[in-house]
Amino acid sequence: MKILDFLCSDAVSADLKATNKKEIIEEMVTMMVEAGAFEKKHKAKIIETLMAREALGSTAIGQGIAIPHGKTDCVDKLVAGLAISKKGIDFDALDGEPAYIFFLLAAPVDSAGPHLKALARVSRLLKDKYFRESLRSAKDRKDILELVSREDAQIN
Repeated sequence: MKILDFLCSDAVSADLKATNKKEIIEEMVTMMVEAGAFEKKHKAKIIETLMAREALGSTAIGQGIAIPHGKTDCVDKLVAGLAISKKGIDFDALDGEPAYIFFLLAAPVDSAGPHLKALARVSRLLKDKYFRESLRSAKDRKDILELVSREDAQIN
């Protein structure tokens, strides 16, 4: 499984405007609706699903990364968006550091295997410090997609 298999390329942003956890999720879901990854009628339910998951424990994994994710009957296949916050957002990370890189994942309710594989793949991709720094300094969607494509091709 490659990141580009489930990343919606039109749901990638190099400059999130949100300033808190709920706004980040709302902005990314809106971006994914506009990209056609989610139907507009499901927007509120998807936000609710992601916020409910956050209430169980933050999806910020440290090192400036957050992977908000959830399972919903609003999608029929695994889909993701990727966005960068230049300012950094308090996302309740275990290391207490702000999150800058946000990888939002939504999966069908009955897709435990692909959902977990995607989380593992994203985590593996973001392990590399140089790659994380490159993402944070990306100027636009095109830069981000090129970086992800290049890095994704190098990891097994």
